[in-house]
Amino acid sequence: MATYAATRDRVEHYFDRSATKVWERLTSDAPVSGIRATVRAGRDRMRALMLDQLPGDLRGARVLDAGCGTGAMAVELAARGADVVAVDISPALITIAEQRMPERLTGRITWRAGDMLDPAHGAFDHIVAMDSMIYYGADDIAALLAEAAPRLSGRFVFTLPPRTPALMAMWRLGRLFPRSDRSPTMIPHAPAGIAEAMRRVDVPGRLREVERVSSGFYISTALVFEGHTP
Repeated sequence: MATYAATRDRVEHYFDRSATKVWERLTSDAPVSGIRATVRAGRDRMRALMLDQLPGDLRGARVLDAGCGTGAMAVELAARGADVVAVDISPALITIAEQRMPERLTGRITWRAGDMLDPAHGAFDHIVAMDSMIYYGADDIAALLAEAAPRLSGRFVFTLPPRTPALMAMWRLGRLFPRSDRSPTMIPHAPAGIAEAMRRVDVPGRLREVERVSSGFYISTALVFEGHTP
């Protein structure tokens, strides 16, 4: 997974060195501009939609928040009773998440900086990955699902940018800029393309599209992967 590793390293560089302050403000209660307000509102809606795909009572469940950012999803999961492992490639974002964690949830969330789907994190009842797989191609995503499947007993809920004409035009435009001058580029996907990539590597499970959230400059689709359990 050489392309995955290279993209992961670019994401780490971007969020840990270039975008930490922007991301910290976007995910806080601080006032933001109109454009960023649409992104914040869209992310709030998407987080709620993803949580709706999991049981309301998560007591006794071990859940991975893959690409946890500043920790909002991890906090929601822990509040439902889950034992949460929250991982992000950016140590700076993990520091912010730890500082924001409500004291009442101490001991319910384990914060880790590193690869979000490292097998060393162990097995899980559920995995969520909100906007943390948006920079990867279909083959990398299929490989990630294949690696996660043996360690997953429930649902893997994740988001991807949809393959719409507008997003495809933005994606092609972004590729014109030198790599050193731009942030990691989102790769739009159609669920059928991910399903086909899964078939190529024989991923044991099924994929379904849940819903698309569109809020100004935020547009993303929620999907659910369910692996075959013994």
